[in-house]
Amino acid sequence: MKNKLVTLIGGGGFVGRYAVRALLNAGARVRVAQRDPRHAWFLKTQGGLGQTQFVAADVTRPDTVARAVAGADVVVNLVGVMGGAMDRVHVDGARTVAVAAARAGAGALVHVSAIGADPGSAAAYGRSKGEGEAAVREAFAQATILRPSIVFGREDQFVNRFAGMIAASPVVPVLRAPVRFQPIFAGDLGEAIAVAAGDPGRFGGHVYELGGPDVISMGELIRFIADAIGRSPQVLELPDAIGALLAKVPGGPITRDQWLMLQQDNVVGAGAEGLAALGVAATPLAAAAPEWLVRFRQQGRFGRRTVEQAL
Repeated sequence: MKNKLVTLIGGGGFVGRYAVRALLNAGARVRVAQRDPRHAWFLKTQGGLGQTQFVAADVTRPDTVARAVAGADVVVNLVGVMGGAMDRVHVDGARTVAVAAARAGAGALVHVSAIGADPGSAAAYGRSKGEGEAAVREAFAQATILRPSIVFGREDQFVNRFAGMIAASPVVPVLRAPVRFQPIFAGDLGEAIAVAAGDPGRFGGHVYELGGPDVISMGELIRFIADAIGRSPQVLELPDAIGALLAKVPGGPITRDQWLMLQQDNVVGAGAEGLAALGVAATPLAAAAPEWLVRFRQQGRFGRRTVEQAL
C-alpha cells in the first residue's frame, strides 16, 4: 500500500476511522470522502504531513463521487444507513461508487456490506444490501465484498446503546433474546479493509463474512454488558408476540424492519471465508469492550479500580 491513494467513501464514520488508521499505518495516502468533510477533520492527526486528504462527496450525487475517486488506486465504500432511503444508498449509491471506481481506473474496490445481505430478504435492510452487492459486481466484477456481523467499538451505537439502557434502569426488557450475533471489533474490520485493499489480485472477486471469535445471544450480550459495567438489572426477556406488536407502533422502540432482521441469526455462515482468510486475528468482545464501557459504571473508571482493589 506504500504511497497508493485510497479513497474512502464515508471514511469519517464509525468504521471509517479504523480503516483510515490501518491504511495510514500501511503507508497509503488516504482521501476521506464525506458529505461534510469537516466532520472528518479529526482524522488529520492520524497520518503524516500530506498523507490525508478530505473531499466532499455524496453517494446520491454521481458527480461528487466521480471527483472523489479521480486518480485513486483503491476505492472503499463504507456508506450505509439503517432505515430511511436504503435503496438510494445501498443500491443506487453502491452502483454509483462502483461505476465511478471502474471509470477512474481504480485497481481495487472494497465494498462493505453486511451479513444477511440477500436480494430475497424480507427485511428492507438485508434486501437492499443484497441488491447493492449485485450492482457492485455488475459494475466492478473484481470488487472485494466484506460482510461484517454487528460491529463493536468505542464509538458504536449498539453495545453503547444497551450499556446506557442498563445504567439507567433496574429493569431491562430484551427482544428476541435467543437470536445470535458474532460481534466483530471495529479495529479488526479496519485491518480487513486494508488487507483486502492492498492485494486485489488475491482477494478481488471474493466475498468474506466477518465475525469475531464469540457467538453470543442477545440475552447473553445484555448480561455481559451489565457485568462489565458493574450493574445487576433484572433482564426481562419479552415474548415474540409483544415484540411483533411493538414493531407496529409508530415511533416505537423497534421498527418493523429491525424486527424482521432479528428473526435470523447474524453469524458467519458455515464454510464462508472470514477474518482468518484475510490474515486478521479476531479480537474477543471481553478483550476490548470493558476498556470503554467503564464510563457506564457508577463511579466511572474509579469504580472499576475500587472493585479490582477489593479483589
